[in-house]
Amino acid sequence: MRPPASPHSHPTPLRSDPSRPRAALRTAVVWEVLRDALERRAEATGRQALDVLDTGGGSGNFAVPLALLGHRVTVVDPSPNALFALERRAAEAGAADRVRGVQGDVRGLFDVAERGGYDAVLCHGVLEYVDDPAEGVRNAVAALRPEGVLSLLAAGLGGAVLARALAGHFREARQALGDPDGRWGAGDPVPRRFTAEQLTGLVEGAGLAVGAVHGVRVFADLVPGALVDTEPGALDALLELEAAAAELTAFHAVATQLHVLGEAPGAGEAPGA
Repeated sequence: MRPPASPHSHPTPLRSDPSRPRAALRTAVVWEVLRDALERRAEATGRQALDVLDTGGGSGNFAVPLALLGHRVTVVDPSPNALFALERRAAEAGAADRVRGVQGDVRGLFDVAERGGYDAVLCHGVLEYVDDPAEGVRNAVAALRPEGVLSLLAAGLGGAVLARALAGHFREARQALGDPDGRWGAGDPVPRRFTAEQLTGLVEGAGLAVGAVHGVRVFADLVPGALVDTEPGALDALLELEAAAAELTAFHAVATQLHVLGEAPGAGEAPGA
């Protein structure tokens, strides 16, 4: 059973956002998992306003909604343009006092963020681009308070292989399948992709317990856009299908992205206990 929502919360059921339908397909599953984890954390600590660190948080796709739930969010991103957009977005949403943007990256995280100072750390779309993913995860974990949660989102290998094959690019699909970084060729814009086993290994190797693994965009990237946009109720039905498949291990292998929720041990508790 889901813990009670905080008095600051604005419930967002797993349904389409009429103004941003594609965004709903990309983020609905992750948002539900993250929101539930933060509600449990708030109940456990007795603090309705949590401290959240969003590494690579860009213009605030997660940071601003989290601030609207009453949390304090620090966004670390290397792009000045993204941080400017974040500031504007937070101000327009009325959450400027709860969102702080700083320029930096996960490698030099503690030049701009507090070690051990956050109830939750988001690491979304970061590991694909860093030189050392294991170091990136270790830094994200080091920013957590005892019993904090890590939300890790990264590109999935299987989804890329399936997409290239369905597009008729069979040699590229085979290349991605055998490439150590999951790349389909020199023109691939994503430097690195992961399997669920690789991501959970990184999380456990950094001392966290794996709380949940979800496949993200299992079907959304394969369904023709015209069908979703024109068929009445199609978007909501697709969202429900994505939610139903997300937790099933069989579908992790074909998801465009993979989401892992890591849970830090308590103070004095051995990692992995």
